[in-house]
Amino acid sequence: MGAHIFVDEAKLRQYIVVAAFVEPRRLAPMRQAMRMLLLPGQRRLHFTKERDDRRRAILSTMCELDVEARVYVAPAGLSEVSARPLCLEALIQEAFEVGANRLVLERDDSAVLRDNRLLSARISKADHEEGLSYEHMRAHEENLLWIPDAIAWSFAKGSDWTRRIRPMLHGVRRL
Repeated sequence: MGAHIFVDEAKLRQYIVVAAFVEPRRLAPMRQAMRMLLLPGQRRLHFTKERDDRRRAILSTMCELDVEARVYVAPAGLSEVSARPLCLEALIQEAFEVGANRLVLERDDSAVLRDNRLLSARISKADHEEGLSYEHMRAHEENLLWIPDAIAWSFAKGSDWTRRIRPMLHGVRRL
């Protein structure tokens, strides 16, 4: 598959990581479609700052793009420092299984050092022919990070928001 995986998190009720898997041939059209969702003056989409009507429109567009996302849910009560590596381990395993080539995580300065240790150790000891690279980027630098941001917010909110993202969910792993 050679997928590129775009990753964000939500910390509302419990810690979750959302990964959007995108085939290389779909990168450019998806980026363009996401860019078209920006309002004048916006540099990025951030779901917590959008109005509900905009959220519904954004999610509808994402469903039309045939987004494929997976959610990793940490056990309740874990701190972020404990939950994040647990979710990332599960994600990395799945990335290897689908033959992903690139992992892009939304940059959280407080987690970068720990992420780098975990990811470099896990990737270097894996027997992954193609190689899996990873990097941390800010959401305004890579607009496909807006996808897991929207899905993470919606999943964490529950109710009608979870129903709206259901077509994009290709797995929910409760760890």
